[in-house]
Amino acid sequence: QVQLVECGGGLVQAGGSLRLSCAASGRTATSAWFRQAPGKEREFVGGIAWSGSSTAYADSVKGRFTISRDNAKNTVYLQMNSLEPEDTAVYYCAARIQRAIVTGAGDYDYWGQGTQVSVSS
Repeated sequence: QVQLVECGGGLVQAGGSLRLSCAASGRTATSAWFRQAPGKEREFVGGIAWSGSSTAYADSVKGRFTISRDNAKNTVYLQMNSLEPEDTAVYYCAARIQRAIVTGAGDYDYWGQGTQVSVSS
């Protein structure tokens, strides 16, 4: 069983930046970030392969968010720039044993507890 622990959420003004971190207790093949706003379904934000050579992003965050990883630390990061009020949500780190980056929440094996990101206008 792999445990994921996120940190780095908070309150920021529109146009600001935040960096989320996700520390894993073990190795997994693929990591991703999801988010869930009140009254909405959990949605894929972006994913990264274990090698770091392959990434994928939701259209709504392309060009603003960047995923990276440090395998020596078993940590995945989500750098969020040019934040908008619409980015307000609980952000979850997820990981799966299989290698492909997929966008369905049900395809991930492990989840963090979530961290709140709030963007004020």
